[in-house]
Amino acid sequence: MTIHLSAKHGAAFAPGKSKRNKYGSEKTLLDGILFDSKAEANFYAALKQRAKGGEVTDIELQRQYDLIVHGVLVARYRADFVFFDRIACARRVVDVKGVVTRDFAIKRKLMKACHGIKVEVVK
Repeated sequence: MTIHLSAKHGAAFAPGKSKRNKYGSEKTLLDGILFDSKAEANFYAALKQRAKGGEVTDIELQRQYDLIVHGVLVARYRADFVFFDRIACARRVVDVKGVVTRDFAIKRKLMKACHGIKVEVVK
């Protein structure tokens, strides 16, 4: 049996080649942590600097929240960053996004409805 693939589809099977992200982001390694994009890694680096200066504390990466409506788990949301901002005196939930997808927009609204948490978007 012979399978014929176009150059486009065959490239996915080429050794050493990885499929490019749909939105053009590149995985980035920083401090032994693999981030989904350079923008996310850059935000983390800036957040670490702010932590050194005492502006932020309690940094959490990839914190998961259950989104429950009328006792039913309808989705899960994983925040890129959760931290306490000492200047604003508030816990902040931040997602780094190049593109705000429909799924994210819905989960962002569910976070507000279910947990009373406003998710901030950083581009």
